[in-house]
Amino acid sequence: MSAHCQLTGRQPGFGHHISHSHRRTRRRFDPNVQRKRYWLPSEGRHIRLTLSTKAIKTIDTIGIEAAVARIRTRGGKV
Repeated sequence: MSAHCQLTGRQPGFGHHISHSHRRTRRRFDPNVQRKRYWLPSEGRHIRLTLSTKAIKTIDTIGIEAAVARIRTRGGKV
């Protein structure tokens, strides 16, 4: 599963591990991404979305129909 949110577009960030001796090695900061299933009443079917936890809270606020509209305007497939 790719660490990419379909609603917010949140992706991994990159940085360094810094050891006690201050050696730097590359690391990856993944967003907290979950797979969640929603009922889409307008289409009469369930959809499964890959969302960050912030996006899940956003859907609770604006509703699934508005969230799907945002995903589709960004060019995402639902």
